[in-house]
Amino acid sequence: VADVPGLVPGASLGKGLGLEFLRHVERCLVLVHVLDCATLEPGRDPLSDLDVIEAELSAYRVDPGMVPLLERPRLVALNKVDVPEAEELAELVRPDLEARGLRVFEVSAVSHEGLRELSFALAGLVAQARAAEPAPAPRVVLRPKAVDEAGFTVLPEQAVGPSGAVRYRVRGEKPERWVRQTDFANDEAVGYLADRLARLGVEEALFEAGAVAGAEVVIGDDATGVVFDWEPTLVSGPGVLAGPRGGDPRLVKGGRATREERRERYEAQRQARRDARAELAEERRAGVWTDPGDRPDLGSDHDGPDHDGPGDGPDHGSDHDGPDHDGPDHDGRDDGL
Repeated sequence: VADVPGLVPGASLGKGLGLEFLRHVERCLVLVHVLDCATLEPGRDPLSDLDVIEAELSAYRVDPGMVPLLERPRLVALNKVDVPEAEELAELVRPDLEARGLRVFEVSAVSHEGLRELSFALAGLVAQARAAEPAPAPRVVLRPKAVDEAGFTVLPEQAVGPSGAVRYRVRGEKPERWVRQTDFANDEAVGYLADRLARLGVEEALFEAGAVAGAEVVIGDDATGVVFDWEPTLVSGPGVLAGPRGGDPRLVKGGRATREERRERYEAQRQARRDARAELAEERRAGVWTDPGDRPDLGSDHDGPDHDGPGDGPDHGSDHDGPDHDGPDHDGRDDGL
């Protein structure tokens, strides 16, 4: 229901708010002309007011395919008949309005006279107009995806076969399209597919669905889907698989050691040094070798333990009792030094 004030001359051309009012009228199936029978303005009466309104309705052009305004069902309500002068005027103009083919109702908004009959008449005309309308075209409903929607689903299902193991099916526009676009004979393309699936969150969804290492995973339907045994990574998430296509940095050994690994390495080095010092001390006690600082006769003739040296002669390894020393550079000093 559109309650539109009276239209002034020139409303169909944009005068005043005429176009705004007529656009509201354009949406209505049935029109009711409410004419004031108690007006005291000079030059106005119900018939002249109706002529002005219908002239503007006739001049207004509706969109193609719509029923023109003057061809739509119309009623006339002669208002304010609770006023004696208005009631007399309504009785005078009623025959002229009916002669134009219009149904006329005398009503009063104050006393509610004639409103019930007018309501029933409007209901009948609206029902007839709706029945005559063609079936509306299906409405296109746009449902944008939520910003946090994954765009795929992972569902466990019972595999067909003697094993009867549970397999996991991944369905979604992006994963299935990526699988169709991948050349599985190209290692670089396969690595790129794995990167895209991991960034999309397929691996985390498989974990949440209960998949374990070696589980059978299907991407797509039975006819065009790809089946593979799933090997999960240690850590999943964006940025984990950053690297050249066709390669997987998770398989490359090395990288920065963790705190625990550095601590274990440090403790191993300390233990190795302790073991080495204990071994050297044991060898020293056994006489395997001696430290020159432990010899009190350093710089004098040898009359004590053996000493190896580059100038020792055939008696090397025995005690020295005399001055004889073999060697080309003997100058009276101990060749063992």
